[in-house]
Amino acid sequence: MLCLEDYFTHLTLEKGLSPNSIAAYQHDIELLRDYAESKGIAPTLVQQSDIETLIMQVGKDGALGPRSQVRLVSGLRGFFNYLFLEDRIENSPMEHIAPPRLGEHLPAVLSPAEVDAMEATIDLSDPLGHRNLAILEVLYSCGLRVTELVELRISQLYSAEGYLRVVGKGNKERLVPIGERALHDVKLYLGQRVHWPIKPAFSDYLFLNQRGAKLTRVMVFYIIRESAAKAGIAKTVSPHTLRHSFATALVAGGADLRVVQAMLGHESIVTTELYTHLSQQHLRAAVMQYHPRGNR
Repeated sequence: MLCLEDYFTHLTLEKGLSPNSIAAYQHDIELLRDYAESKGIAPTLVQQSDIETLIMQVGKDGALGPRSQVRLVSGLRGFFNYLFLEDRIENSPMEHIAPPRLGEHLPAVLSPAEVDAMEATIDLSDPLGHRNLAILEVLYSCGLRVTELVELRISQLYSAEGYLRVVGKGNKERLVPIGERALHDVKLYLGQRVHWPIKPAFSDYLFLNQRGAKLTRVMVFYIIRESAAKAGIAKTVSPHTLRHSFATALVAGGADLRVVQAMLGHESIVTTELYTHLSQQHLRAAVMQYHPRGNR
């Protein structure tokens, strides 16, 4: 598509977006391209009515969920704004397009007892057991995104100070406290890892696979889902569920939203405010202090 490579270069160099974010925007623009081709018009010539039809279609056929539809509108608005500022188009068809309204959607949250049950399913006699336990505990104790977890380096772990230096979306860094229990599990894992056949190129990555290479996001999803299934947890559990549970525990314990925002690496406080809307059932199930791992 015309200008597409220039636009993605703009997102990478000027906006500082991560490869995953750019891939999501690329998918959205491909939806636009496919729609335009089906109508026999150039993507840069679509009108507001075309955009509205596209949004309705992807929602109706289940191609995108509500939140992905919101991202689609945001991504297309950014793309057409870029074309307008570059004098590639005279008007943006997104000018009067509002994002779809989201219904009340509360993320799945795990109680501390459920997290304990998941951890109890991990076989520590297995060579990968301590790694898997450390992964689960770091996700829950630090509230990391799965991409942040797999990109963690040993050089970003400050054990004495009790912090992780996390590189988040847009390559923005933040310091995240790591509790004693998570640190303990990480140290046990690192003690075992010295006997692994580690490839030199990946030696500084914190979490590796059994072949000594960087762990993938898919593998982390598998580890989390397997431990949840073994623990008899019926709800759908992913690495992001642990991030939600981390944030919910902090808010339930009385942590200031700005503190939680900084810990999660949210750009907007509005995103963090989701956790104030969680049901009282979730709040009662959460910890009595800011987070269940902090003083253990």
